[in-house]
Amino acid sequence: MIETPYLLYLGHSNDAADIKTSRGLAVFRPDISVGEYRHDDCGLTLGLPRMDFAAARAAGARTLVLGIANAGGKLGEDLIVDALAAMEAGLDIASGLHQRLNAVPRLTEAAARLGRALHDVRDPRPDIPVGNGKRRAGKRLLTVGTDCSVGKMYTTLCLASALEKRGVAADFRATGQTGILVAGDGVPLDAVVADFISGAIEQISPARTDGGWDLIEGQGSLYHPSFAGVSMGLLHGAQPDALVLCHDPVRPHMRGLPHYALPDLAECLEANLRAARLTNADVRVVGIALNTSAMPEDEAIALCAKTEAALGLPTSDPYRFGVEAIVDQLLHDEPA
Repeated sequence: MIETPYLLYLGHSNDAADIKTSRGLAVFRPDISVGEYRHDDCGLTLGLPRMDFAAARAAGARTLVLGIANAGGKLGEDLIVDALAAMEAGLDIASGLHQRLNAVPRLTEAAARLGRALHDVRDPRPDIPVGNGKRRAGKRLLTVGTDCSVGKMYTTLCLASALEKRGVAADFRATGQTGILVAGDGVPLDAVVADFISGAIEQISPARTDGGWDLIEGQGSLYHPSFAGVSMGLLHGAQPDALVLCHDPVRPHMRGLPHYALPDLAECLEANLRAARLTNADVRVVGIALNTSAMPEDEAIALCAKTEAALGLPTSDPYRFGVEAIVDQLLHDEPA
């Protein structure tokens, strides 16, 4: 178990996309986020109290979450130095980076000496089965995207919350580092060996007979040359009854690939439906989720309306405007 509350790490970051894990925790788990740690050259903030490690420990923090992303997911020297200082101040360390904390001798030696815990969130379970594609009881929704980091986790969490408020049983199934830290459980899908991706999703979203929904957090995009394999495995393992397509309308190109344009929404929808039909022939799309955080409100509202009219599907920015229309569509003619 990762001890809470958390101190959220921003470090030297100046790209908002690089702090999505820390930001996700601040948004969805403010109850266990006591403050933020950032260096003077960091131009970002989560709106939480800025604290050094000693002050955070005095305020009740138990774990420093290295909630940032960088190229290759490496633990650079600055991260290692900060993690060492945090342990000296009495904090455990949690990280979702690809390079493991437990693979850095300086960190493991300090943790052993100080009695601190190192939590590598991207370590998958050792007992993941190979997927079998057999139909299983229950109802499942999967968020898919035109690209990476377009709001799939935010959308999934908003849908889970909206269903619960209507008295519908709903469980968020996390597949990424941020979601796992928010939910306290899940599978770090991008760390799973390719042959086991669909089996990992079958494992975290097993048969259910209570009439409720599993809301499965999507990853990557079928149109992203780097990460489409994870997205395909998710589609097959989730065996979704419903899809919600997530999109960032102001993004100029695929993330990290300026030579690749974003796909057309209708084309992307059809590609995801075709892939999903391998394990659920009755899959349907129930809505479009736009990340309009970089747009003025009037433009965002107009774009949602335009997209809804063009595609004939309820469209919203889930975090900004809510998901009620998408939930209405989901519950209309839902599978038995």
